[in-house]
Amino acid sequence: MTWKWKLIRAGAFKLDAGAMFGVVPKPLWSRAVEVDDRNRMLLNTNCLLLERDGRRVLIETGIGDKSTDKMRDIYALENRSVRDALRDADCFPNDISTVIVTHLHFDHAGGLTTLSDSGDAVPLFPEAEVVTQRQEWEDALANKSTMHSTYLRNHLDPVADRVRQIAGDGEALPGIMVRPVPGHTWGQQAVFFQDAKGRTIVFPGDLMPTMHHVGLTYSMAYDQLPYENMIQKSAFLQEACDAGWLVALDHEPGAAVVRVERGDKPGAYRLVPLPDDEVGLW
Repeated sequence: MTWKWKLIRAGAFKLDAGAMFGVVPKPLWSRAVEVDDRNRMLLNTNCLLLERDGRRVLIETGIGDKSTDKMRDIYALENRSVRDALRDADCFPNDISTVIVTHLHFDHAGGLTTLSDSGDAVPLFPEAEVVTQRQEWEDALANKSTMHSTYLRNHLDPVADRVRQIAGDGEALPGIMVRPVPGHTWGQQAVFFQDAKGRTIVFPGDLMPTMHHVGLTYSMAYDQLPYENMIQKSAFLQEACDAGWLVALDHEPGAAVVRVERGDKPGAYRLVPLPDDEVGLW
């Protein structure tokens, strides 16, 4: 089964560039990345919108629209959310039947909820179930993270009764598969589907958040298991290259859908952006 799809952008933000590259020293990553006066680099919250037979599916939700002024300042949040991104795609929250999240950090799951007129967090997608890994859901509720404010209950509690948990490899929907890719979190998953051209599109979450994270040691300080992330990324890149997958990068602010090619050195890879007219099939 194949799906129509398009990349949508749910809002730009910034994070500390040093933290984004972990053990890689600044003289290396600064050759490719510009930072502001707070050493923050520009990122985006990229999502995928899928459609088949009138059914619409959303992969990821971005940060959402509940952020405080303090949070907006810390992360230089763009005044844009997944609601705006959907509207630009002639889609509305009520149209979404399923939301699939790679993991439940605030910049991926924040858009699951919005604020009601009374100021309470409520589901943004009233008709949708939410698909995540069981490990990720349990860890999120337990706040199992070195970052104390990334699993936020106002993203989670309002949707708890509509969460479908998958344990390991599984089918989120006919034609949409998920696979664990632990490293960034214990329960992170990648999402796979095919389009009408026979192309396999993969959304691997924070396994490889930007073009600049293709190097195996380029893992984030936010990763719970940096070594595991490196091993997972190595296997993923080899498979993506051999199988000709298209990979959608969740935080890339530039061209965010890429092909994987082998690099000049053994075990090295490079990411080649798709031309705009090849991105999506809607």
